[in-house]
Amino acid sequence: MSKPAAPNTTDFQSKEFRFSSFFFTGLTGLATYLILALLAVILVNVVIHGWPGLSWRFVSTIPKKDVFDPATTGILPMIVGTTIRVIVMTIFVLPVGVITAVYLTEYARNTSRVTRIIRTAVNNLAGVPSVVFGLFGLGFFINFVGHNLDLLLNNGEKAWGQPSLIWASLTLAVMTLPVVIVATEEALKSVPQGLREASLALGATKLKTIIKIVLPQALPGILTGGILAVSRAAGEVAPILFTGVAYYMSNLPTHLTDQFMDLGYHVFVLSTQSPNIDQTQPILYATVLVLLILTFALNIVAIFVRSRMRRHQRSLH
Repeated sequence: MSKPAAPNTTDFQSKEFRFSSFFFTGLTGLATYLILALLAVILVNVVIHGWPGLSWRFVSTIPKKDVFDPATTGILPMIVGTTIRVIVMTIFVLPVGVITAVYLTEYARNTSRVTRIIRTAVNNLAGVPSVVFGLFGLGFFINFVGHNLDLLLNNGEKAWGQPSLIWASLTLAVMTLPVVIVATEEALKSVPQGLREASLALGATKLKTIIKIVLPQALPGILTGGILAVSRAAGEVAPILFTGVAYYMSNLPTHLTDQFMDLGYHVFVLSTQSPNIDQTQPILYATVLVLLILTFALNIVAIFVRSRMRRHQRSLH
């Protein structure tokens, strides 16, 4: 008499695994589509309410003192101020972030206490609230560095020891430094170790290997860190409240020691200090739309440069 066939446990486990895989795949996909749907709702809402208030006069006019009047207001100083502070911030943060990441990846020992302290400091710096960076910029850059520069240069008036474009940009550079360091470290680690060894075997020094081999290969990833830094800094308001932004200026900034108007701060002013919210709402949405367009434009330029560098690297292989 033949024995009954034993149940096929392999098929059962396979079916169970497939069901769980399908469930979690659907769950993660649902979360992704939910995030995209929320983003689409926000963008569509801003475009629908902001497009009617958008005009060439609006983006090319210096506003009068009454920034709440839709018939006379403009945002040209805000566009210029936001663009300059983001560009100056990028000029400062990229070299410092890249050099720090190169040291941590190529020179420092992972078991070193100094390396662990630096990595801990970078991780903690990424979690500091943005308003704290504003207070840091006020205390260090303005009251300490700027005040001592005025004393050193014997300026009769405060040229450096006051809120200005340079101090706001440096404060944002400190705030976005962890983003650049982490992104650059990951880009450097993705470069194959064999390229370093081959360069060293051919007689190149370690510094020349990093400059000629490692950094060019990691450049697209480094630019990704720059893109993330620009995206975060473009809309930040708290760090620049104490370090350089002005409520109103009748002219555009011409020096790094000038104060400036800013799109993010202007949105804050329009939404909290307007005497007539219904009257101000069209220019509020239009200002938000311009801020989004400016942020996307800066990111698109960086993405275009990164894609060209990637194509150039592929053509060399």
